[in-house]
Order: sequence, then C-alpha cells, then structure tokens
Amino acid sequence: MQSEISDELTAQLQPSRRRVEIRGGSLVRHPEGVFRIDEVLDFDTVTATSLETGRVRVLRIRELQAIDAEPQPMSDVDINAIEQDDWRVAQSRYAAIQPLVESGENSRAAVVARANELGVSPATLYRWLSRYRGLDAISGLIPLKRGWKHGNGRIAAPLEAVIREVIENFYLTPERPTPQKVVREVHRLCEQRNMSRPSATAIRARIEKIPEYQRLSARGQREKAKNKYLATPGSTPNSSYPLEAIQIDHTPLDVIVVDDEQRLPIGRPWLTLAIDQFSRMVVGYYLSFDAPSVTSVGMCLANAMLPKDSLLMQHQIESPWPVWGRPTKVRCDNGPDFRAESLRQSCALYSIDIEFRPVKVPRYGGYIERIQGTLLRELHDLPGSTFSSVAHRGEYDSEGRATMTKAELEHQLLLLICNEYHRRPHSALGMPPLRKWELGIFGGAGHEGSGLAPRPTSRTTVYLDFLPMYERTVQADGVSIDGLRYYGDVLRQWIGAKDQATGKARKHIFRRDPRDISSIWFYDSEVKEYFQIPTANQAFPSCSIWEFEKAQEETKKAGFDPSDERAVLRSINERRALVEKHTAKTKSARREAQRRAEHEKATKQVAPATPPIKRTERDLRPRPTDKLSSPLFGGLSSNISASEDIE
Repeated sequence: MQSEISDELTAQLQPSRRRVEIRGGSLVRHPEGVFRIDEVLDFDTVTATSLETGRVRVLRIRELQAIDAEPQPMSDVDINAIEQDDWRVAQSRYAAIQPLVESGENSRAAVVARANELGVSPATLYRWLSRYRGLDAISGLIPLKRGWKHGNGRIAAPLEAVIREVIENFYLTPERPTPQKVVREVHRLCEQRNMSRPSATAIRARIEKIPEYQRLSARGQREKAKNKYLATPGSTPNSSYPLEAIQIDHTPLDVIVVDDEQRLPIGRPWLTLAIDQFSRMVVGYYLSFDAPSVTSVGMCLANAMLPKDSLLMQHQIESPWPVWGRPTKVRCDNGPDFRAESLRQSCALYSIDIEFRPVKVPRYGGYIERIQGTLLRELHDLPGSTFSSVAHRGEYDSEGRATMTKAELEHQLLLLICNEYHRRPHSALGMPPLRKWELGIFGGAGHEGSGLAPRPTSRTTVYLDFLPMYERTVQADGVSIDGLRYYGDVLRQWIGAKDQATGKARKHIFRRDPRDISSIWFYDSEVKEYFQIPTANQAFPSCSIWEFEKAQEETKKAGFDPSDERAVLRSINERRALVEKHTAKTKSARREAQRRAEHEKATKQVAPATPPIKRTERDLRPRPTDKLSSPLFGGLSSNISASEDIE
C-alpha cells in the first residue's frame, strides 16, 4: 500500500495564531512597507506613518498583517502537543496577572503591590503581562523552550512526593499557611526523612501551578471562588464591553428548503447562532443539515472570531458586519456538544472560558433565545415556512410552497441580520445593536471604548483549532480512525516510534473535519506544522462521517465485515447511485444528496488553497515553501503561511 501512494500530493500548513493589533502605536506590515498606526478611524481604516518615508497614509485594516516573530512561539503549536506541566504553568501565571489584566491597571505601584502579594519580582509580572497581551491568550504564557526541557523534572520523584504531600495536607487547608511556611514544612520533613532539601524556588513554583479556583476553595474561601469564577444564579450576568461574553445555541429554522437539483422539499436546516451580550450583535453562525454537534459549535465559534469581509462578498451583501476577535467567555447550555473535551481544549488554547447555564434556570439563556425567536418570526413570511406551531400554520402547505434552497435561505438570513436586526433599535438597549457595538469599541461621551480586537492572521489555523482531535500511533500501514486507514509519506519516519519518557508507542495529534473524512490533518511535533494525509485507499471518495457510518451499517446488515474498506466503499457508491436514481421521488434521498453537496461546499469555503508540492520517497521532510491544497480547504489560489491574508 505504501508503494502505491509514494508519489501522493501532500498539503502542508504551519499554524499561526499571531494577530494584528489594531491600536495606536502598533507596528504593522502593509504591502507598501512597515507602518506605525497613528489613529483608528473606523472599523475599516486607520491612519499610519511609514517607517521608511515618514509619510502619513490612510490604510485599510484588512490589508494589514502582523510583524512576523521568530522563532515560532510556543503559542503556535497545537494545544495537545503542549506538556501538561507547561500548560499548568501558563494557567498559574495567568492567575497571577489576572487582576491586572481585568482592571487594565498598568501602573508601577499596582504591579509592585501584586508582585509582593505573590512573592515574585515586578520584572517577572511585567514579562508575563507583556507576553499575555501580545497574544491576548493564556497560551502566550507557556514556558519558552530553551535549554533544559520542561516536564523532564529536575527534582527526584521522592522529593516531588514530599512537596505534593505538604501542599495537599498543609497548604490547601482552611488555615491558609503562607508559601514560606510551606517551604519550612517541606524542609522539616526532608530533614526528618534524611532527604536532601529542594530549593524554596522549586517549592514555590509548584504552589504557583495550583489553579486559583482550587486554591481559594480548599483554603476556606469557597464563596470568593464561586463569586469570581461562577455566574450568580437567577439571571444572565451583565457584560460591560464587547466580546466580554457571548451566548451560543442551536435551533431548527422554521422554513423548509428544497434541493439544488430538483427544487423539491428536503426539510429544515439547523442554525447555530452566537451573540454578543453587551451589544446583542450577532457575532457568528453556522447553518447545516446536520443535527447539533461539537462541529457545529466549533465552526460557529471560528466564524465568530474571524472577520466577515469575504463572507459578505461571497453573498454580495454591502452592509457592514464589523465583528471579529476572541470572546472572553462563552455561555451555553449543558448539552454534550458543548461539553466535548476537544471543544474545551480548543477554547482553552484561545483563553476562552466556557460557562454552563445552571440547570433549570432558563433565564440564563434569555439573550440568545430572544434573538432566535426574533429571527425565526422574521423568516415566517418566506415560502415554505412551518411557522411556530401547527395551530399557527393552519392549512398552509409548507412543503408544497417551499421554493428556496439552503444557499438562498442563508442569503436571506444574512440580509436579515446585517440590514435589519443590527440596524433596528433594540428594546433593551434603546439603540440599534450596531450603534451599541460602535460605542463599546470606540467609546462615547463619558466613557472609553475597549478598542478594536486584534485580527487573526490565519483563517485556516482558526478553523483547524476547532476541529475534533484524535491521538493515534503510526503503524506500518498508516493511521486508523473509526476503522478508516490514512497514509502519507510524511508519516513514514514515525512508524513504530517510541515515547522516550514511557517507552510505549508514541501518540501523535490528528484533526479531522467530520464533513469530509477523505483526509485528516497530522501535526508534526518536531517541525510544528500540519500535513494533510489522505486515505490509504486512493479510491475512497470525499464523504462525511454520517455517510460513512451509514455505509458501515449497510455493510454489516449484508453480512460483511464493517471494517472492510472495500465493502464499505462499494456500499457508499451503491447508495449514491440509488440516491441519484430516486432523488426526484423521495424527500429523504433528496435531503441526503443535498446534505452531501453542502458538506463538500462548506469544506471548500473554509480557507484559500494552492496546488501542493508533489513529493517522492526521497523527499520525506517538508519544505517551508510548500503550499496548501486540500479538499477540506481547496478551491481558490493563495499561499498559506504565517502571514496568510485573512481575506
């Protein structure tokens, strides 16, 4: 099998989570050189001074790029490749600077006071603040990899056990002993047990790794921990600036759509929607025929974080939608799609807190549910509407009157959001959401704005970060996920690789889009880049996970082994042929055909791509000049690099 695909085409992507700071004084790269931003004029333009000529220019924000930083920062690696100890260090560092970050206090007195409170130097806090604000995410605080490798441990295991024992039984108690007392207690036990004493710095470092919520709760300050980290029951907590908190939820739209080919009814699509609590602006959405899932949430969050310029151009909408940036909190219900581990890790990478509604307290979802109701009612005048209830629908023939495809319905939805909802006065705000958003960003009479959020530089990286993640070992025949095998030459060197720490088979990180499982993305932890890996069977078609699972079920019913890829492949091809044959006859067949078409369309619209570099068996290592090409991200022509154009 390996020899059959030695000349395969492999796509390559170096993830980049750098962002463009749109603030006065920030240095940015423009096609005409490097500029220093003087003033932010609006959501589209800034005035900036050329560092080469000294001339002041008006620049478009969408044309600005971040100044590249070398070497590649730890924040640009996949979160699952970060050692747990390093991630805990980053979290403890954030807990140390969190009061300064939240208050926006930068004075020397405030930093010194906080440093004295924690027992660290002011210079250390300044360094952590600088690294955090450079990325606006906890991942910016991950220890840099120089010299000795973090995670290997410099203290012998018996000493680690003593420190852990003292922390658990002495420090994390309601009596709240100081770190200095913890140091003395560790040294006392070491003397008693004839062991060498660890340094005070090493002991304090382990105390710093304890999450603040755990520290407060265990040291007799449970109420303080709840007040700081948990929402107050009874109503949705207020927000004081844009993107402080967003709400996200799913709902089926009250409109039956038709398929693209036969223009016959196929059912109602699902809408995943996210809104900003401060302004009630819609910040992101995802429309699909698939039932709510972790993919729906991830794609909605990615859409919320990215600029909407290309989306509006695609749908030929001229109205502004000036929303992008990382939300601080995501508030949602308790569904399994929101509690998935891969989503939690993706949000942690961007320092996004997930808050779940208290059970049986519906008021917590009031904002998102009200806008869902508003949008659904506005769509009730479209042909094919199912209205809000059977009684309301009456004798109206929803399927018989349906005329709109999903793409046409999506266009109507975007017109409604951008042209009407954002511009109409909101009863709770006393002004349109768009105006509230502008005031929150740029400020108004008597208050200062929060400023424009940094713009992501790589659309592809954002989407990859929110795709489901898998950990797998590499075998001689490649990698297996859900019984489907994948192989690429870039995996060859990892066949049978061992983890040096455990001696067991080494696991690697893979990401896959459930809408197109014909390829996966392999994260090479050495070069810190993603590579697209196709299925080992080159005849396997582009299909979604739901189509693959249905084919496996049919294969099993027919008495064949569902892990037999060729039998599953035959089933997929047979089912597709039947769908094409019966498309005009049954709604379920039309829906299935349209669902597959929508998956193929969606995965091609995620990001631009270029033809890849063709590789041979001699060329097993990637080259930094390679370009990205993928059925997942393909279609347009553009290089994907650390300075990728977000447009």
